[in-house]
Amino acid sequence: MTDLLSARVAALRASVPEVEVEACAALVRDGALLVDVRESDEREAGSPQGAVGVSRGLLELRIAELAPSPGRTLLLVCGSGTRSLFAAEALRALGYSDARSVRGGVQRWREAGLPMNAAGSGGLGASERARYARHLALPEVGEAGQLRLKVARVLLVGAGGLGSPAALYLAAAGVGTLDVVDFDVVDRSNLQRQVLHTEGRVGRLKVESAREALLALNPNVTVNAHAARVTDESVDALVAPVDVVVDGTDNFGTRYRVNDACVRAGKPYVYGSVHRFEGQVGVFWPASPGGPSPCYRCLFPAPPPPSLAPNCAQVGVLGVLPGVVGLLQAVEALKLLLGLGTPLVGQVACYDALAAELSRLRVPRALECATCGTGVTGM
Repeated sequence: MTDLLSARVAALRASVPEVEVEACAALVRDGALLVDVRESDEREAGSPQGAVGVSRGLLELRIAELAPSPGRTLLLVCGSGTRSLFAAEALRALGYSDARSVRGGVQRWREAGLPMNAAGSGGLGASERARYARHLALPEVGEAGQLRLKVARVLLVGAGGLGSPAALYLAAAGVGTLDVVDFDVVDRSNLQRQVLHTEGRVGRLKVESAREALLALNPNVTVNAHAARVTDESVDALVAPVDVVVDGTDNFGTRYRVNDACVRAGKPYVYGSVHRFEGQVGVFWPASPGGPSPCYRCLFPAPPPPSLAPNCAQVGVLGVLPGVVGLLQAVEALKLLLGLGTPLVGQVACYDALAAELSRLRVPRALECATCGTGVTGM
């Protein structure tokens, strides 16, 4: 290394934050994006687990696809920790204020005995290319879209009738991280519709049963299991690190709690509900780039009396119906993550299984809404 280059690297080390390899896993769990900036032939020998590969020369051109939010923590890793300093400096100049270099690079990662994944060109390994071949064949998705899914993170509230099909298909699609929150255990009466679970897992925590099923389907994804109720104290921390929230709950209290947290965090909230032979799906996202749109409270300002909103245990539900509605929720989540089509933002799709009819209801924004109305701070 020349004296001039040595001086430049020393200056970068004084100005660009560096992170130790041992700290990377926890940062990724908290929402950081790990990017391997080595060339594709270097990555063929292996890449840090969880990293997305983007060659240094393409980084500025591709980073917006992978990290649309400039506030996201970015961890840049290279062979020994030098190129990543230059990469972090370049991204910080583009407005990514929390771009950091991984000290010691892949060499230090290996020495520390941290897990590695075999990787191919563009950050997709041979097994991933085979698995997602039908996505890669779609021009609207392609490699760039699959990489966006790989670094995406979705919160699934509930691992029941709606959460089961949504989680299975999001995992199958290659969504990199799924956070599943549910406090309940698997009951035999669940098995008629909650297809994540099996007879052999009756009595186990639903989130652990879900994690086992999802990893068996796609071992490339990360599943974070949260065996707890969603409370006022916990909801913001659950919503903060994710890109999209898919709500599969069956009680109004949790829906309002999750909706309000999504409004505060500016995250899209994919709503779903079922009742006997009918279901609903919608997307509530007041911070949508398409302009102000309603939140869940704009449609339901207050919960109906219990007599008008009995649960499935009281009135029953056709077992396949949550499958249809949960899959529609997964479709909306993927559209949001990929930037495809026209998501159901500000709309509710209503499905009548007995009549085989699907209709749509447009939901106006309520200016007096207690959560997203014009008088609410920040709205």
